[in-house]
Formats: sequence, C-alpha cells, structure tokens
Amino acid sequence: MPQFYLPPPWETQKPHPIPAELLHHLRVRRISEGEVIPIFDGQGQIASATLTRMGNKAGELTIAAVKKDTQSEPPYGITLAQGLAGGDKMDWVIEKAVETGATRIVPLQCERSVIKLNRSSDAERAQKRLIHWRAITQAACEQCERTVLPFVEPVQAIEGYLAKASDADVKDALKLLFNTGDHPSLATILAPLPAQDVILLIGPEGGFTPVEIELAMKAGFQAVSLGKRILRTETAGIAAISTIHAIWDH
Repeated sequence: MPQFYLPPPWETQKPHPIPAELLHHLRVRRISEGEVIPIFDGQGQIASATLTRMGNKAGELTIAAVKKDTQSEPPYGITLAQGLAGGDKMDWVIEKAVETGATRIVPLQCERSVIKLNRSSDAERAQKRLIHWRAITQAACEQCERTVLPFVEPVQAIEGYLAKASDADVKDALKLLFNTGDHPSLATILAPLPAQDVILLIGPEGGFTPVEIELAMKAGFQAVSLGKRILRTETAGIAAISTIHAIWDH
C-alpha cells in the first residue's frame, strides 16, 4: 500500500479529521473503516493511521507510532531550475525530478520557452499551473515513498532568478548550466568534489539565448555537458540528477 500525505499539524491520542482530498483518495482505493494506512507529513515524519470513521463528506483517523524518517532524502540539496517546456512536458519533468531526488524545482520563463506564464495577464493561469505541479509533487512522493515534499517555486523570469543566484541560500551551491558545445562532462566536474548542494540550470526546447548564458556565467554558473548526444529538455534534468546520485551516493 502506498503512503498517504496528511498535512501537519497532526492530532494524536484523539480522532483526527481527514482532509477532503485524502478522503477522496481513500475512497478511490476502497480503504475501509478499521484499516491501517501509512501516512507522512511532508516534513520528514511518518506514522500509522487507523481509519476510524468514513462518512460521505467527512472522516476521522487515529494516528499512532509517529517517528522521523528521512532515509529516502538525499544528504545534499538538488535544485532543478527548469526552463518552461510546452505541452505536458513540465508535468513529466516535475514528477520524475521528485522521483529521482530533486529537493526544489524552479520553473523558469525563458526567451525561447514555448509557453509564456510570467506576464501580468497570465497570473491566474500561472497560479493554476503551480497548484497543479504541487499536486504532482505530492502524488510522486506518495508513490516513491519520499517523506519530505520538494518545494515547487512560482514561475519566474530567468533574468530575475539569475540576479538572485548570489543570495545567501544559494551562494555556496555548485551551479551548473547544461548547454551544447565543448564543455567538461558532468561526471568530470562531480568526481573530485565532495557531495554538496547543487543547482541544475536546464533550458527550454530551444535552449538558452546567448544573453541568458552570459547572465548565468556572471551569476557563477559553469557550463557542463551530458555527453555527445543532444537531450530533450525533459530528459536533461532527470539524467543530470541520476548522474549526481550515481557519483556521490556510491
């Protein structure tokens, strides 16, 4: 049985109300009263919960055996700064990034992005996408048994994101820009380094513009390659995250 997300704070020693979204999931999976399900709070806590009441519009759980469990979390932060991709590609990227271990996902509006979500007229559509992507993140954590929800940031312009790249929370991270051309391989860069926080900057379908690349370099990013073949935007970040784990987690 997969684990279920129950937002904190948790009520223990007494009946805990079930949020509408979780109640729907329990019905879909035909969980009956008296059954015990695994739950997580998205902040590293897990527990067992007994379904004590299941009504048409409400239900209750009794929570027990609460403990901290972050074994499935990487010991270093991985930020995937992903240029907005068209169609349902962003959904796929976010789902697989969560499954492979990203801890933060930053959707970036780039000059060559197929979709545009950073204009004032697009605010409502961008907010709906953000809610949708965060729901995908939750579902992916339930499936792959991660206990900490990766944070999906609102869509932002790449220029603004790169201007903040020297802020205190990211200044010590290893910043990598993935681009075509004659650049050192990702494995070559990672192999001699200790495991550390890393930011992966991935362009949209058309890649980065020369201006965007220049801004990234000024912000402390170094250009790296994932090999001789040109990968699709939805493949590059996932391949990079997998490579990081293969080298630093051995």
